[in-house]
Amino acid sequence: MRVLTILAVAALVTLIAPAVHAYSRIKDIADIEGVRENMLVGYGLVVGLNGTGDSLRNAPGTQQSLQAMLERLGVNTRGANLSSGNVAAVIVTANLPAFATQGTRIDVTVSALGDAKNLQGGTLLVTPLLAADGNIYAIAQGQLAINGFSAQGQASSLTRGVPTSGRIASGAIVEREIKFDLGSMQALRLALRNPDFTTARRVSEAINTFVGTKAASASDPATIRVNVPTAYQNNIVGLLTDIEQLRVQPDLPAKVVIDEASGIIVMGSDVRVSSVAIAQGNLTIRVTEFPQVSQPEPFSRGETTVVPRSEIEVEDSADKKLAVLRSGVSLQQLVNGLNALGVGPRDMIAILQAIKAAGALQAEIEVM
Repeated sequence: MRVLTILAVAALVTLIAPAVHAYSRIKDIADIEGVRENMLVGYGLVVGLNGTGDSLRNAPGTQQSLQAMLERLGVNTRGANLSSGNVAAVIVTANLPAFATQGTRIDVTVSALGDAKNLQGGTLLVTPLLAADGNIYAIAQGQLAINGFSAQGQASSLTRGVPTSGRIASGAIVEREIKFDLGSMQALRLALRNPDFTTARRVSEAINTFVGTKAASASDPATIRVNVPTAYQNNIVGLLTDIEQLRVQPDLPAKVVIDEASGIIVMGSDVRVSSVAIAQGNLTIRVTEFPQVSQPEPFSRGETTVVPRSEIEVEDSADKKLAVLRSGVSLQQLVNGLNALGVGPRDMIAILQAIKAAGALQAEIEVM
């Protein structure tokens, strides 16, 4: 009896408990203007391949780069017939983190540029990495780590993953820092990752409540301007740390996202449907051909012919019913109602678009 009483009380508490809202940290829904990564790119050579590199005859850029590198090292190969298959031209990419200091290491990704078949076992030579302004911010070099592999025999071949792309952990050293004086700023700007008027207002109100003054204001659906309070004049990092941990409830518009290629449907929790009646039925006609061979009697003058035979089946889904969705149904009720019709994802896409065309779907439909 005691166990039953506890279970009954727990069930009652579950029924009368208020709905739990999804609160998120400001750190997870907004970015700080100026605190971001920067993309780097470079062109280099990978050596040490086991005959799986670029064919120099089909990749003149690789040959020119190889000759230029050897000349810088004091080896003159102009006019020589180079035929090595152990070298590959590659593109090196990396992301320079915010506030990365000189001498720190970052990861790089190496991708084949020519007709190399496999970069397994290769070593990237010294490669400068440039940003959009044309300046060199890092230098990359090191042994490649390849996730895929490729094997080939006389009659068959096997390839798993992408053997022409690899990664070098901590393969680049930062040589130049990006100047950004965060400590001297008198105002900060927060950029919402999903712009929304309501969310921007809630974020500014949460910040004002925390600092005790009207320091934050939403200038548009994506930007919240924060004036540095007097108590944080020399402690910008402390202000950002405290702001990032504040929790707000993001608000997003009702939206239905549809990917017709894969049949994926994603519906937001605020999607609502007005009163509407839905009927779904497919007409399927299946034609099956199974020709038969007709042969003449022995020692007769007849000919062997193929006699066509066809079987036609018609399925009109006569057992499908007309369903009524009442006004203001929730997302769960909408899904249950569509599932009750026995429809698949692709038929459900057509139904949602028809409901929207009828003006009964109170949400935006976005087709990917």
